[in-house]
Amino acid sequence: MSERKPLLVVVDDEPGMLGLIERAVQPTGYEVKVHSSAREALTRLAVEPTDVALVDLRMPEIGGLDVLRAVREAQPQCQVILMTAHASVDSAIEAVKLGALDYLSKPIDFARLRQLLAGVREERDRRTALMAADGETARRLELCGMIGRSPVMQELFGLVRRIAPHARAALVTGETGTGKEGIAKAIHDLGPRRSKRFLTINCSAVVETLFESELFGHMRGAFTGATDNKAGLFETADGGTLFLDEVGELPAAVQAKMLRVLETGEIQRVGSVQTKNVNVRIVAATNRDLHAEANAGRFRSDLFYRLNVIELRLPPLRERSEDISYLTAAFIREFAGKFRKPIEGMRPEAERALMTRVWLGNVRELRNVLERACMLAEGRVLTERDLYAALPAENSVDRPQRRALDKGREDRTLMQDLHIVERDHIVRVLADSHGNKRAAAERLGLSRRTLYRRLERYHLLEDSDRREA
Repeated sequence: MSERKPLLVVVDDEPGMLGLIERAVQPTGYEVKVHSSAREALTRLAVEPTDVALVDLRMPEIGGLDVLRAVREAQPQCQVILMTAHASVDSAIEAVKLGALDYLSKPIDFARLRQLLAGVREERDRRTALMAADGETARRLELCGMIGRSPVMQELFGLVRRIAPHARAALVTGETGTGKEGIAKAIHDLGPRRSKRFLTINCSAVVETLFESELFGHMRGAFTGATDNKAGLFETADGGTLFLDEVGELPAAVQAKMLRVLETGEIQRVGSVQTKNVNVRIVAATNRDLHAEANAGRFRSDLFYRLNVIELRLPPLRERSEDISYLTAAFIREFAGKFRKPIEGMRPEAERALMTRVWLGNVRELRNVLERACMLAEGRVLTERDLYAALPAENSVDRPQRRALDKGREDRTLMQDLHIVERDHIVRVLADSHGNKRAAAERLGLSRRTLYRRLERYHLLEDSDRREA
């Protein structure tokens, strides 16, 4: 629970009523600020986070409904209660439409007022407690800073813990923004090389002509501009871990040298005739389907199998939406501390907005949005408006692209489902045919050559089958 007292701002042009209300709500534990001027109150509400505003409907200069509109605009998280000695159905309906919590008639029913204030406080404390609980759960279930309570992430974390002491090479796959570098770092930190270096190279950001020099080093005079001997990343990471991000971007010539390093542990600087042994763990990452790339001849299949000793697949955020609340709690706690803001949680409508959004950039996008939201927020809780202000603008070009991307994702999912059905059907027919490919092809209505292509696609061919094909 938060130790900060909730703040109640009371606005009424009758001084006697202000004093009466102040005494009546003292037992509720609220800090009370009273104002006889609506303009003065709005000045305070513009800069001071407030939990509840109790506002008289009829006042000179600025009326209660106008104050309500201004408060909802300035502090969407602030609850507003209107009070009036001239109650009418129309004004009550208008107040509710504008977002008022309740509408009280004068003389004030103070028991009802205290009940309303208690409800607001309970909701605030509940939200704070849930955020704290989610944050604590996230801390208990995290792996080297990575958060995931969902079964798929806990299974992945368990696999990382098991392989970290042993694996010399691993392949991390997943969409952009899912946290592939975090998994690579966890493998390093949980293994026997944790005291050695962890180095990263983004293979998509290196000029192709400099790849060999970056990875393996060079000798002075090896090429124009090589004015000194230089150790490459393999030498520098000797005894530690080298993380190859976007490994699918490696040029073909470098792939061959990479394969030799993995097989023999030997490197050779550009321009040198001597070799040197290094002991480096390789963790590679890609958002591509490297198996398909290898089948298409765009990536060396022997290098793929060397890297893919163990594959660690990071699911996109849409496949583990139950983790969003825990990620959100951790990020808000982090950024509230970073920006020194008293942000305690998030409004329910903001939570719903987070859960229903399609996070194309995955965890990275969620983190960036929450960082901007915390940076811009002025209240103690994040609102839906804070989130939308932090989201990148969607222009007329973005919307069709998003629709096309969503449609493409639906088509890919459907195609994956069809492939699963087809694979299972082929497996059943093969079993019924006792492994006889010719008989299975006849039952499936396929040529024998087409059946072999299907078996190759679904990784159902043994080595003897490949020789036969």
